[in-house]
Amino acid sequence: MSIIDIIIFIVYFALMLSVGVYFYIKNKNIEDYYVGGRSMGSWHIGLSVVATDVGGGFSIGLGGLGFAIGIAGSWMLFTGLIGAWISAVLLIPTISRLSAKHKFYTFPQIFEHFYNSKVAFIAGIISAVGYIGFTSSQLLAGAKLASATFIEIDLQTALIIMGAIAVVYTGIGGLKAVIYTDTIQWIILMAGLILVGIPFAYVGIGGMEAIKSTLGPEFLSITNVRWQDIVNWSVTIIPIWFVGMTLYQRIYASKNEKQAKKAWFIAGLFEWPLMSFMGVTLGLFSRVAFENNMFAELGYAAGTALDAEMGLPILLNTILPAGLMGLMISAYFSAILSTADSCLMAASGNVQTDLFDKLFNFNGNTKSRLLFSQVITLVIGIFALFLASYMTNVLRLMLYSYAFMVSGLFVPVLAALFTKKPDSGAAIAAMLAGGVTTVSLVVSNLPLPFDLDANVFGITSSFVIYAIVSKLK
Repeated sequence: MSIIDIIIFIVYFALMLSVGVYFYIKNKNIEDYYVGGRSMGSWHIGLSVVATDVGGGFSIGLGGLGFAIGIAGSWMLFTGLIGAWISAVLLIPTISRLSAKHKFYTFPQIFEHFYNSKVAFIAGIISAVGYIGFTSSQLLAGAKLASATFIEIDLQTALIIMGAIAVVYTGIGGLKAVIYTDTIQWIILMAGLILVGIPFAYVGIGGMEAIKSTLGPEFLSITNVRWQDIVNWSVTIIPIWFVGMTLYQRIYASKNEKQAKKAWFIAGLFEWPLMSFMGVTLGLFSRVAFENNMFAELGYAAGTALDAEMGLPILLNTILPAGLMGLMISAYFSAILSTADSCLMAASGNVQTDLFDKLFNFNGNTKSRLLFSQVITLVIGIFALFLASYMTNVLRLMLYSYAFMVSGLFVPVLAALFTKKPDSGAAIAAMLAGGVTTVSLVVSNLPLPFDLDANVFGITSSFVIYAIVSKLK
């Protein structure tokens, strides 16, 4: 990588840190810190939501789908649009009203309102552990991208650099720093893809003539996808819009219900069709480049094994000139960090509000409590870095807990919102049944019927158990 690329990279990270410092000075209490003073507008919230939801995993993952099946991979984020718009209509009116009345900070506080403190405490543990694990995975993803880009830096050093920057600006600046950096990061990613990545890649591979002569027509067909894929993406992505702590924080941070709903509609449209088609298109371009031996000098000749998700980063590294490479790598780091910082804030909110405040009866909204919140965030961030560095087995277990969170919490949320008398005992049983079922199936690595995702069976078991237990009382 050239010195120009390195300078661009340094300027990008300096900008992220400066946003954190600015809001460190501006924040006055934990309401500023955890829910942005409940004063954020729809565009900032919407861009932050889509930046968090798409993030590095989906950005790279979309490229992998485009490499493997072509533009039909865009259906993955269509489920994101569906999840955003359904939750805007069914979830936000209730949650926004409760937030305005009770000044909520976290997702499990909704469970305390509809069920009891025991259900909320269990949900807080599940959510905190899941988001700590997910923070670790995003920091590790960024470190791998950095070490692959800057060959002089090993993975451990890259992880420390990436993690330290993300943890510091999030820890000191709080949710406003996260939302504003997410806005900046999303603009960088969109500008990088639209102005640099797609046009340079299209020209570099030889245009439409090369695409048609290299790939079969199925790669350009929107129907080149299995029904199982649609179902699996739906049960993995749509429930997140109902149980994601990162999303509840943004509902609470919105000025009002109207602004929150508008933000969710904006986020849905950015996910599909905008981001989804750009991501899979670049992945398709990388498949053309691979099949035409453009990666041969890097050891990936046509016919050799290549991880589909590596195609896009290798393509950009192959075709982009100095300066533009730095911009695109910064764009992908933006995607990764926009998810990592949000997950870190979610974990911090869970630990402070749902665990420490309950166990030690902390009260008040003072400057000292704000400082305590900042310390908690920094400590959790350092812990997430430690997990990513030295405890990959534990990290795997914590990522399982994220699957546990989705399968375990989705049905109790629906029951809270749409039943007349939500049952606390049934909620706890459903949490455990759904989460344990999903994690057990994932760990066992057994082939599942119809090639469906483990979440399908986890959510189904959660629903069945909730219905049975609530009927028995």
